[in-house]
Amino acid sequence: QWINPADVDVARDDKGRVTAATLRADGQPVVIGGTEKMSKSKNNGVDPQALVDQYGADTARFFIIFTSPPEQQLEWSDSGVEGAHRFLRRVWAFAHRFATEIRPALPAQRAATLPGALADVRRELHTHLKQANYDLGKHQFNTVASATMKMLNALEKAPADAPAEHAQLLEEGLAILLRVLAPITPHIAHALWREGGFGDDILDAGWPEVDEAALVQDEIELVLQINGKLRGSLTVAADAPRETIEKAALAHEAAIRFMDGKPARKVVVVPGRLVNVVC
Repeated sequence: QWINPADVDVARDDKGRVTAATLRADGQPVVIGGTEKMSKSKNNGVDPQALVDQYGADTARFFIIFTSPPEQQLEWSDSGVEGAHRFLRRVWAFAHRFATEIRPALPAQRAATLPGALADVRRELHTHLKQANYDLGKHQFNTVASATMKMLNALEKAPADAPAEHAQLLEEGLAILLRVLAPITPHIAHALWREGGFGDDILDAGWPEVDEAALVQDEIELVLQINGKLRGSLTVAADAPRETIEKAALAHEAAIRFMDGKPARKVVVVPGRLVNVVC
């Protein structure tokens, strides 16, 4: 006989592991089974209403979509629900700070270009948007949800050394983030869209477009390996020829140290990814 977890009391050790379980009605011991797919016959379903009542519908939607690809079964996790709730609280706090502190500082004339560090954040933002668009086309909604988390991380780390340009970036970034979130968490996205001063209804806003120009990099970072082992990183011009990359790798402090005076037998360059010096 399968018993619903809501009808069972469990005892845990100091590490949170379940050590015993008893039936709540009469105290009879209960055998704990392994992780099983939810089904009526096994009486192990989770009522989403309890989750909605405690955390709200948006948290429930985000957790379910984020946690598992569509073709796989979802393994329920209370900590995962709490993580989704924390993320949406971060989104709310970030958007509220934008509405109350950042938007008033927006310049009347937007800058045509952003300084280096802010341009890097903008590149990261549009990279995540491009990936999210691709994943949407493949119906990989869990990675679309993941992309929104990466977008928020990027925006939160944006340096505020240039206040006007910083405000300009956050305006663009938050507008992108909320529109990507809207199909997943419609209630919070709609509320924050209005609070942020972007418009009355997020449904009237078009889907954000990737700025391909923002994805162009002047410099790229390559992994530096010596005899196949990670020894550092190497920054080179994005269009640097192979010969220039090889010379830069051999002149790198880590290469000099770990080659220990041995001559390089060959230098393997994987474009856009790594350089491996074999000695």
